[in-house]
Amino acid sequence: MLLDIFCRVIDNFGDIGVCWRLSADLAARGHSVRLWADDASALAWMAPGAREGDCPGVTVSAWECSEAPQVLSSLACADIWIETFGCELPQAFVAHFAQGFADASKDADHAAAHPVWINLEYLSYKQNVERSHGLPSPVMSGPAKGWTKYFFYPGFSAHTGGLLREQGMKADAVPPDASQRAAFFLALGIPWQGERVVSLFCYEPPLLQALLQQLAASNEPVRLLVTPGRATEAVQAVLGEQTQLGQLQVNYLPLLTQLLYDQLLACCNVNFVRGEDSVLRAIWAGKPFVWHIYPQQDLAHEAKLDAFMEQLQFSAAVRMLHRAWNGLPGTHADALAVASLPVEAIKKWRDEVHAARQRLFDLGDMTTSLLQFALKKR
Repeated sequence: MLLDIFCRVIDNFGDIGVCWRLSADLAARGHSVRLWADDASALAWMAPGAREGDCPGVTVSAWECSEAPQVLSSLACADIWIETFGCELPQAFVAHFAQGFADASKDADHAAAHPVWINLEYLSYKQNVERSHGLPSPVMSGPAKGWTKYFFYPGFSAHTGGLLREQGMKADAVPPDASQRAAFFLALGIPWQGERVVSLFCYEPPLLQALLQQLAASNEPVRLLVTPGRATEAVQAVLGEQTQLGQLQVNYLPLLTQLLYDQLLACCNVNFVRGEDSVLRAIWAGKPFVWHIYPQQDLAHEAKLDAFMEQLQFSAAVRMLHRAWNGLPGTHADALAVASLPVEAIKKWRDEVHAARQRLFDLGDMTTSLLQFALKKR
């Protein structure tokens, strides 16, 4: 099938990252994808070569090209239209194909099938999305009046659209061994000597200084690998130019491709992650993780975080750790004792992630669910 996927970038890491993973996964399954984005610049480091056609089956184009008459006149109509994260398809794009279907229907015994029009929503953790997933939304005005959009919600239950992961991923994949981890870290220029490794991808967590102090006071060496951007700025605001503090060694990472970031999560002992894409990759990596949910002034993120942890069936200790990292009421820095956790506690935490991962694998994946949904609507 041929799919058009539209993306307006709000979070430069998240929105285009999810759209690229979906596009690449569809292409790997034999489908063709046209990805239209108003800012695809992040793909230069997330997926080098994306614009040069290094992913057969996916073409990346600027959003404004989808509104240009000379471009539209050369396009075949797709089988599926996907507007991601609340963006709306360009009116000129919709009008061009709506007119084409209107003209064709005059000369045919019956109207041709319209593209299946899907509004792909953000990942949600609340159970009420089960009532909204798959619901039709009639188009009441404009050039496609009378057509229908459908809401598609990724989620953590069998009554949602599932979660994005590659077709070849396995729930029982063997984690990298010590030699593979050493080779990976060496390729990043990190002289790993067997110490505990923690990755950090975050906003500006209120307890960051407390975490750094705890890592520095650990009873064994700890290496903190900090991602570029806000995480690096936040750590440097606390440590300045210091990269060594007690038992803590800090390394600042370069921008990593999606593949390298996935490998990083698999090679670390504990991962601090943020955003929709990285938290899913942390689950698939099967390592203990802490999620920094996007903070909202009215504390609306508290209910979302609690719902997420309920879905994953985390223990009280892991839930408290997440709440503390996110600076939620009723928590304190002691809950962040990641560095001082004994091996047995880390293993129990890892087992919780493994159990959650297995349950989510059993639900199936989002790409398969989306394609099956679209086929039923054609």
